[in-house]
Amino acid sequence: MNPIIRSLYDRKSVRVYTGRPIPEPDVQTILGAAAQAPTAGNQQLYTILRVTDPDKKHRLALSCDHQPFIEQADLVLIFCADCLRWYSAYLEAGAAPRGPGVGDLMLAVVDAVIAAQNAVVAAQALGVGSCYIGDIMENVETHREILGLPDYVFPAAMLVFGYPTDGQKRRPKPPRFDLARLVCENTYRVPDPAELRDTFAPKTAGKSYEEWMRAFCLRKYNSDFAREMTRSVGEYLRQYET
Repeated sequence: MNPIIRSLYDRKSVRVYTGRPIPEPDVQTILGAAAQAPTAGNQQLYTILRVTDPDKKHRLALSCDHQPFIEQADLVLIFCADCLRWYSAYLEAGAAPRGPGVGDLMLAVVDAVIAAQNAVVAAQALGVGSCYIGDIMENVETHREILGLPDYVFPAAMLVFGYPTDGQKRRPKPPRFDLARLVCENTYRVPDPAELRDTFAPKTAGKSYEEWMRAFCLRKYNSDFAREMTRSVGEYLRQYET
């Protein structure tokens, strides 16, 4: 298999690190790879925050669902969907821009996440593990204060990086859905009940569909952190409603 494709299959989230520092040239390679990502109109609608301050890393570990491995990671990057840079440039040029809208935000989020995934692929190629932290979208008031986020800048993705321990290397990667469940031709196909049960059967680990799905719904979808994410994202969106 092509080595790049092989690395995509091999990559899994890493949450335990050896403590070995990532050499600065490799950090710059990861950042440079992120900046080479596809981007809407070559605008690069994102800003990457590299968090090096120990106190900020500690606070993020607490605010992002109390996950200490965030603080222990050697490299912490936050990819912000940035609608402010170009808006400010338009104002500076006297271009009379409209205010940023939700469409601009969604485009910037896509740009930011594509750049983040480039960083993940580059890190994997260098033997550096990574983990996405979705909790950065929660606790809007806290994260605005920690990171100094102004209006029109949204923390779309957080990544932590470090060299994986042997245990993490040996840990099996969770299976993905079969392609037949993910790919529709030409139009969206709403799955029927039987297909839903077949789709999720590999995940239930011997439990009934009802038991596993209800537990997962309670733990993830109906969780307090999911509700907090919805609240916080809604607060970010208020800037774009005018």
